[in-house]
Amino acid sequence: MVGKEMLANNCDNNEETDESISESDEEIISVENAPKGKPKSGKFWKSQKTRAASIIKTRGLQSSLEKKMKLRKDLRHTKLMSREIIEQSKKRKEELKIRRRENIKKMEENQRKAEIVQVIKNPQKIKKMKKKQLRSIEKRDTLQISGK
Repeated sequence: MVGKEMLANNCDNNEETDESISESDEEIISVENAPKGKPKSGKFWKSQKTRAASIIKTRGLQSSLEKKMKLRKDLRHTKLMSREIIEQSKKRKEELKIRRRENIKKMEENQRKAEIVQVIKNPQKIKKMKKKQLRSIEKRDTLQISGK
């Protein structure tokens, strides 16, 4: 619509002044920034799409070399501290695992020591036993028992 008005102005007046150019530029700028009305689809939550080329890139905040070096130093320090914390936690977990294994071994050894063991030398006794009694029998190396 703005373009049609500009064409009409050009056709009517062949001589354009600086004022008319600046006014038309202001109209174009104001039209671009003007708020849009209710969308035709009724989807008021959707924002108006813009082209990727319309994105204006700005130079980022510039900091001095000293600030950059300080930030790098702080970042290195925090990373180092976090690594140390992670290593300490891994070390603690590994120590706990080792302690658990040792405790389980000790418990098993203590159970073996506390057991009442009776060596069955006569194989006929085993044949006469009932099934329930046979289930409770465990076969072990007899050299360890005789070594007590």
